[in-house]
Amino acid sequence: MQHNQTSAQKRLTDLFMDDMPVMEVAAKPHPVAIDWFAKYKALRREFMKSLSDSIEDLSFLNLSREEFMALIMGQALPENMSLRLRVPLTLGGKLEIDNMFACKTFPHAINLDRFIIEQANAATLWLPNPARKIYIPAHTTGGGDGGNATSDRLSQMAAQIAADRGME
Repeated sequence: MQHNQTSAQKRLTDLFMDDMPVMEVAAKPHPVAIDWFAKYKALRREFMKSLSDSIEDLSFLNLSREEFMALIMGQALPENMSLRLRVPLTLGGKLEIDNMFACKTFPHAINLDRFIIEQANAATLWLPNPARKIYIPAHTTGGGDGGNATSDRLSQMAAQIAADRGME
């Protein structure tokens, strides 16, 4: 299916991601280096470590202390969390932190895969391009009365990590 920007945004709204920005990419195949996977594994670790600057966004994932620490130390990705390339390597994307974002596997990564697959054989693809490193739909960030204990807990943990790394 060939989308334009408006129809792409409407389809994402149908998939409950109405706040997901998109970018236009020509569906022109690019060669991928033979050693891409080894480089990708190293980049995953770098990206996960870089999430220490996204504490507020991480607080909405409701991670345990162990999951949080493993994530920002680049050791393990929490269950139901996916790392994605904004522009796939096969379409000219680069193995760079700026070309990555994280989101929940269910339902977001699954719905994003559906959205992209639906565009098979199109001359131009509309790819998800969230503004931040972690995609959290706006409708889930509203919170409510009583504060956010997870956010408070992760803020304290982040302050401790910064102190431990001498980043105060």
